[in-house]
Amino acid sequence: MTENAVVTERTAMTQQKPRRARWPWVLLIVVVVIAALAVAAEFLARSILPGIVRGIVVEQLELPADQQLDVEASGILLPQLIGGKLDELHLSTESVTIGGITGAADVTAFGVPLQGGDLTDARGTVRIDQNQFTALVAASDLPIDEITFAAPDVTASGSLAILALPIPVSLTVTPSADAGELVLTPIELQVAGLTLNAAQIADRFGDAAAQLTQPQRVCIADQLPAGLTMTGLSIEGSAAIIDIDVDGAIVTDQSLQDNGVCP
Repeated sequence: MTENAVVTERTAMTQQKPRRARWPWVLLIVVVVIAALAVAAEFLARSILPGIVRGIVVEQLELPADQQLDVEASGILLPQLIGGKLDELHLSTESVTIGGITGAADVTAFGVPLQGGDLTDARGTVRIDQNQFTALVAASDLPIDEITFAAPDVTASGSLAILALPIPVSLTVTPSADAGELVLTPIELQVAGLTLNAAQIADRFGDAAAQLTQPQRVCIADQLPAGLTMTGLSIEGSAAIIDIDVDGAIVTDQSLQDNGVCP
């Protein structure tokens, strides 16, 4: 076989070899780029969203411009942003004044529309100290000069006027909530250093001290925005924990942001 024939045969064999398909690699690169952009967009959304939400909350609730407020959204944000509604939004602050109460707040809102509108639901807790709790129960019939916590109870100390004479008393109660009201259930009463039960109090002091043996219901609606309802109250350490339900329309209805009224 001549040299030209050999070259011709090799050329033909080379031309017959199939070329490698490159499209799988191109597709893989495209997928990686899209994934990287999605991750970058998610990071961007998470860095921008808290500031936007904080600004809206501060404006709607008329809070101080420098109000400390932590904002955290749950789940993957991009689908929620595209859909125009956040599934779950967590707000927390170490100190905020809501109505007439100042304390640490921790609230979770569900179904938060991004274009304005009512929340689907919201609930949370407010932690207050002894001074704030004292202000809450000031409207009760209890003789209150000082409040001390001893979980799960509260002790109110003061004086009771018996026959125009001030008698030192100390009443221990268990706080709770019912139908939006604060309920104080008496556990123990000390009068002038003596521990007395309800019958003994009636025998010694008559009707003058009878109210101290009955559960006290204290309306606090006038100290909270009308859109907040107290659903529970307990003592934990040095704080009173108030559980609240939030009306989803509070973000759009000014009347729900104003303090409620007591009958």
